[in-house]
Amino acid sequence: MCGIVGLFLKDPARHAALGALFAPMLVEMTERGPDSAGIAVYGDPAPAGGRHVVLVHPTPGFDWAAVGEGLSARAGGLVGVTVRDTHAVMTLPAVDWAPLAAWLAQAHPDVAVVSVGERLAIFKEVGPPARVLDRFGIADMAGSHAIGHTRMATESAVTTAGCHPFNTGPDLCLVHNGSLSNHNRLRAWLRRHVGVPFATDNDSEVAAAYLTWRLSEGDTLGAALQAALRDLDGFYTFCVGTRDGFAVLRDPIACKPAVLAETDDWVAMASEYRALAGLPGVETARVWEPEPATVYTWSLN
Repeated sequence: MCGIVGLFLKDPARHAALGALFAPMLVEMTERGPDSAGIAVYGDPAPAGGRHVVLVHPTPGFDWAAVGEGLSARAGGLVGVTVRDTHAVMTLPAVDWAPLAAWLAQAHPDVAVVSVGERLAIFKEVGPPARVLDRFGIADMAGSHAIGHTRMATESAVTTAGCHPFNTGPDLCLVHNGSLSNHNRLRAWLRRHVGVPFATDNDSEVAAAYLTWRLSEGDTLGAALQAALRDLDGFYTFCVGTRDGFAVLRDPIACKPAVLAETDDWVAMASEYRALAGLPGVETARVWEPEPATVYTWSLN
């Protein structure tokens, strides 16, 4: 049993308050997942088409200077570095990330990549959700949309790597409540036929990688999720973020709880309504339970 939430702000005037609106939503899911929490924030784009790379080291106060210097030397510059607890957001020019990732893995094997994207930044750690949110200062962050997850680790160790969300392609991430029954077979297929690398054994990472592959093949987000209904077996509720989009999908049986709410200003989803109850204007929102096997998508464009 885990908790997932998502908030998509249609009104740009509300973007400055994204973190302040989103943080209480995630805290309401603490009882569903007290072991760890993760948050994906879609904020301002990196300058001049660059990218934000979020890295993690297990030691708070880690000296990121050598990592930044090495990446800067290989990327032709470093636009900026922001350290938030165990994570560092390094903003780099838009060069091929693959050789930088290879250097990082060899030179600093104790540093892991959390996310890569033009607008996306993911922060995740073990501990109660309220504490994780405070450690990263999520309530002060701005952006257009965010998704989050609180985890109850019933099948694996409580680790930072095992926390959701999972980012498997530029600006795409996913949180998941449920379980996939065919994730091992699909992971092997994606490795063999597409060359997808995996950092964990988590089935949610497989779902995210599957969507990244479908998008790389030319699918829209909606079409990729329609294909997922055919290729992903199990029971699940997905909340997905992309650079400009936000989506929700439940499996055909829909045994995992979910609720959606929408106003002219925002769209929100959560595992339970109480996570939505504090949003401005929720008393006049359209509130409904998402239908089984039905793709819901929204876009900034």
